[in-house]
Amino acid sequence: MIKTIYCLIGTFGIILLLNSCTTYHIPVESFRQQFEGLDSSTYVYVVTRTPWGEKEKYKTFPIEYVRCVDKDGNSINLKNGPSLEIRFTDSNNRKSVFYFDRISVNDTVVTGIQSRILWIRKTIPINTIKKIEIQDGRKKYKYVNE
Repeated sequence: MIKTIYCLIGTFGIILLLNSCTTYHIPVESFRQQFEGLDSSTYVYVVTRTPWGEKEKYKTFPIEYVRCVDKDGNSINLKNGPSLEIRFTDSNNRKSVFYFDRISVNDTVVTGIQSRILWIRKTIPINTIKKIEIQDGRKKYKYVNE
């Protein structure tokens, strides 16, 4: 019986590893270029359905695909969506995680929402960013029509 439980736990662990989220990288200069010319006048409204079935409407930038790089250095166009999470690592190795479609960028700072439930907002200076990673967090948020 104990061996069966260990076998099930091991199998479950392997399945989790195989289905884990792939992390991509965005070079800092590429990130700046992708947001160049985007400001509050270019934002569009989107409607997201939450995991609880509620609809939420907010403004976001009109980026359909995010240009990033996989672990082997291959260019990837990652489809934008409400479950994309972006992680910034600064020069002091502090990490800040935001929902990609909830960030705003200007010449000096990135501001973003860290939680869709609590609406925690944080701002970080762009010149302190040394690494940018992005992944689909596979949270059950979907864009929907109104």
